[in-house]
Amino acid sequence: MAATTLIEDLRITPRVSRSIRKTTLSNGLIVLTESMPHLRSVAMGIWVGSGSRDETPEINGISHFVEHMVFKGTTSRSARQIAREVDTIGGNLDAFTGKETVCFNIKVLDEHIPQALDVLSDLVLNPTFTPDDIDREKSVILEEIKIDEDNPDYLVNELFTQNFWKDDALGRPILGTKKTVSSFDQAALFTFYRDRFTPRNMVFSAAGNLEHESFVAQVERCFGSLPPSPAVTLARREPPASTPHITLKRKKSLEQVQLTLGFPAPQISHPDRYAIYLLNSILGGGMSSRLFQTIREDQGLAYSIFSEMSPFRDTGSLCIYAGVAIEKIHETLRLTMRELTRLKQETVSLSELGRAKDQLKSNMVMGLESCSSRMANLARQQMYFGRFFGIDEITREIEAVTPEHIQRLANELFRTESMALAVLGNLGEIKVERKDLAC
Repeated sequence: MAATTLIEDLRITPRVSRSIRKTTLSNGLIVLTESMPHLRSVAMGIWVGSGSRDETPEINGISHFVEHMVFKGTTSRSARQIAREVDTIGGNLDAFTGKETVCFNIKVLDEHIPQALDVLSDLVLNPTFTPDDIDREKSVILEEIKIDEDNPDYLVNELFTQNFWKDDALGRPILGTKKTVSSFDQAALFTFYRDRFTPRNMVFSAAGNLEHESFVAQVERCFGSLPPSPAVTLARREPPASTPHITLKRKKSLEQVQLTLGFPAPQISHPDRYAIYLLNSILGGGMSSRLFQTIREDQGLAYSIFSEMSPFRDTGSLCIYAGVAIEKIHETLRLTMRELTRLKQETVSLSELGRAKDQLKSNMVMGLESCSSRMANLARQQMYFGRFFGIDEITREIEAVTPEHIQRLANELFRTESMALAVLGNLGEIKVERKDLAC
């Protein structure tokens, strides 16, 4: 029998509570639900707790390849039947692969939960990986790689990441390479599938108009036959060391120069995570941020400039992205360094910090307004924290951050010796040296 653990309802505001429950099936699969009875829809997802950073160099891209392949047919349904059944119930079936997760998800009206669950479980539990389908999908993904290589925003990020986490899986592309994708065969896919698609490496989450016990019973009928996996989890390597670098890549076809400037940052569960999000918001997280106001509004140097946090289970990065004309790159870098230095040398005002806090709280609350986002939130909190955080708790953590806290983090993060830069475009004879990156 399934062992049910009731998670205490998490209060979002004094007037609204989240009804979250958790059940662990006898084979080890965790099932999470959030009841949202005011909706008529339900979103559900199967989350695999490993992604591209858990691949060896020889099979780089196989997580993404398997994600594609499960849609090509099962032992009881063809790809066409899968599409037809989902369309018949008006569902939205999707999937994605990240550095640390793979997710298969579907959203339907509450009256179609049984049909949706049957299709979703069939995809995940009964793929066929036929050689003909594998060969066709290789061509599709090779075209996807070409599309990304033609996208300068993607390309500069890959250029930065591959050199920042050099020779580590975290720096390798999620899609893989032409060489690795071309090498995949049925045996490799089934070996990978058996190792990763196990109950202890998966989480099933759902949110919407559902009743927990009834839903869990349906999940157990679909997944109860999945053999328990060993108690040991996947082997995890030590956190990768970041590599300071300046990487210039010339691409004559581009009108703009794309740049990514970044620093190592703490992991997703770090105690300072909310302060770091606030620091990022102040630096480049919106239209009122310092970088946007200085570089776009005051100087007109760039149309797009922003900063972004990318936290992972054991490390992370904080990066600044911009697209500028070639003759404006040095001035853009100079002003960026000035803003980083200001954050290190001067405490932010209470009013500026207050705006950042309001922005962060609003983004978090508005990000939970759909059943799909809550379904994802459930799974991620379980996978990274093993517990659930209510908005009241998060708000208290955000409100506790002080200007001195922001300044301390700026000094810890924005160190010249750990900075890395990738520049992509029609660079001509332009050079960027380490002396240009002092903050």
